[in-house]
Amino acid sequence: MAHRTTTLIANRSRALRKSMTEPEIMLWSKLKGRGRGQPIFRRQFAYRSMIFDFYCPAAKLAVEIDGATHWDEEKRAKDEARDAWQARQGIEVMRLGAGHVYSNLSQAADAVILRALALSARS
Repeated sequence: MAHRTTTLIANRSRALRKSMTEPEIMLWSKLKGRGRGQPIFRRQFAYRSMIFDFYCPAAKLAVEIDGATHWDEEKRAKDEARDAWQARQGIEVMRLGAGHVYSNLSQAADAVILRALALSARS
């Protein structure tokens, strides 16, 4: 079922595609392929009132790269509430630390792709 996003969120999503963080650019370089058997990801994907760093529609998998702004207790609580809401919508959230992407790009990308394939196979 498609969900409408507001014009404001759609415009913000477009702007974020142009100003991705370095770990987002790095991970996108590994996820953007559309080879045979490769899950298709969207970047800075607008969904209702939120924007996912990456989203695989076939797997209903949202991927979030968390930097230092996600480390304090208040932000973690907001992330947990957001993740719980997304789970109720049928969307699984996979969170990766920015440091993990920097130091283990191939491992991070492989984990995301394998999770998307596993979730897609369930459908």
